[in-house]
Amino acid sequence: MARLDDKRRFSTKVVCCLVVIILPFLMCRPGGSVTPAQTRSRKTRSAVSSQRQKSAAQPTPSPTPSLLDRLGEPPPLPPRPTKSEQEISPGEVISVETTEVMLPVTVRDANGRLVTDLTRDDFQVFEDNQKQPLRDLELRQVPVDAVLMVDASSSTARNLDDFRRAAEGFANRLGAEDRISLIKFDDTVQLLQDWTKSRFQLQRALTRIAPGMFTRFNDALWLVAREQYGSTRSRRALIVLTDGIDSGRGTTLESAVAALLEAQVTVYVVSNTEIARSAKLADLESLTNQSEASQRFNKLQIDDLRLGLRALDQSEELLKQLTADTGGRLYKPRSFNDLESTYAEVAEELRHQYALYYTPLNRARDGAFRHVRVQTTNQAYQTLTRIGYFAPRR
Repeated sequence: MARLDDKRRFSTKVVCCLVVIILPFLMCRPGGSVTPAQTRSRKTRSAVSSQRQKSAAQPTPSPTPSLLDRLGEPPPLPPRPTKSEQEISPGEVISVETTEVMLPVTVRDANGRLVTDLTRDDFQVFEDNQKQPLRDLELRQVPVDAVLMVDASSSTARNLDDFRRAAEGFANRLGAEDRISLIKFDDTVQLLQDWTKSRFQLQRALTRIAPGMFTRFNDALWLVAREQYGSTRSRRALIVLTDGIDSGRGTTLESAVAALLEAQVTVYVVSNTEIARSAKLADLESLTNQSEASQRFNKLQIDDLRLGLRALDQSEELLKQLTADTGGRLYKPRSFNDLESTYAEVAEELRHQYALYYTPLNRARDGAFRHVRVQTTNQAYQTLTRIGYFAPRR
């Protein structure tokens, strides 16, 4: 009996193994039953396969270029519709929108004096090295939208009263149709006064400038270019008091310059780098004229002063490039007492600036950057304008 039981148990195990092996094959045959779990598995594989086919059919999108990348090759234009795609009814007038370019231009003679009596025929405009026809160039009197921006960080905090007086004098020298807004930057960027022609409103806003600690200079430039000027057709100027040393970790100066060029803003920088340099050099001379023991004791302070001087030199070079690219100027007063006369000089330039209008020969609305150069028939004159502009997109 024991042997018989063993045989039965062995037979049962064999049958179970055969069922386990054969059953999956029977279920995969047509007409075989499929469990819900298997249905979900098949649907998932089908969806993945379909998604892979779609991904293979669609090209991988290229990353969005930055503004500075757009200075290179422009993106391809969409194909123009054929006549079958764009039906034209008889007698319909087809209008082509042209783009008029405005260039604010400052002209000075060999002695640096403003030249204010030129006519249209005295100018030559080149776009991407192609001379633009003079018949499409005009001189017009155009109001200016001027942003007064002040660095309220620790580098200028003690001299804000000097800036307030200079800003009031600047506003009083502008024309009746010119508008002003006021922005301060330090740890944050703050609009203290939106566009106004009221000198009284500007005076009230100047009293609200409070000092901060750090300098978000690049962020301030970018925000002004993007947010402040809107779609006005006025001349656009930005006058900023700063040492240009950015302590933020946000916008790069390259991105800020690209935004300013796209917004067609002329930047004038009143830099206190010369003032800060004189103070640091005096401190450094005082420390290095002491005994060797004192110099060793003050080594960290001496090293900090030398690093600060190098930072000022680097900042000054960047400010030169910023103003040159946008067609403005870099001013370096030797004292905060000179701010009033410096701002008066900026106002004088804006009042005697030419606004040149022309219709470019290149009508493509491709968003590409166009390099511009302006010269006068008198080779002794120096012209200042921005290095170019971004063509509009469709």
